[in-house]
Amino acid sequence: MSSNTPERILDAALGSFGTRGYEATSLDALAGSLGLTKQTILYWFPSKDALLEAVIERSAAELAQAMQAALEDAGSGFERVEAVVRSVFRLAARRPELLGLVRESARLGPPAATRMTLALDPLVRRASDFLEAEMDAGDMRRHDPRLLLLAIYSTVIGMVTEVEVLRAIGEEPTARSLVRRRSDVLALLRSALLTDDAAAALATRIAASR
Repeated sequence: MSSNTPERILDAALGSFGTRGYEATSLDALAGSLGLTKQTILYWFPSKDALLEAVIERSAAELAQAMQAALEDAGSGFERVEAVVRSVFRLAARRPELLGLVRESARLGPPAATRMTLALDPLVRRASDFLEAEMDAGDMRRHDPRLLLLAIYSTVIGMVTEVEVLRAIGEEPTARSLVRRRSDVLALLRSALLTDDAAAALATRIAASR
């Protein structure tokens, strides 16, 4: 067996779980698409649940890496929020199945949702600490940080993955519409998060950089 067989299986499973859903994915169909037998998949991953767990762990690591890379070049304050949102939208364009898996894990509930939450917990704690510090500094409006993160998560993930919702409001998902949605989300977050003084300072910095 090729040494890259488990990676091929994980790639195919991510594509299916993230687009078709967990229940609609069969190991037989997955094996057929890879030119493998079902027994080969079960050699590497002893059950469909074990395969989902492995896909979640690898995908969460990829998400965390993408967020970290975005933050390394980000400035301070709201610029860090903007960097993360832009990173998520880039993933939506480049790796839609990855964000589809995040949504699917939440839909499935425990234990899949718990695995995803635990895998992303270090990132969530850092984000919560950042928001708390910004609120203490008076740059962001006072909210419960964890509740705020949930609202931001729901808004951003929903905007990049809910194709049916977008079509219901008359918008076909395209690269151009993705950019427009990103701008709308950032404008919404600026309005909801920033105090008046912080918003004015950000506008001044943006104008000065042009």
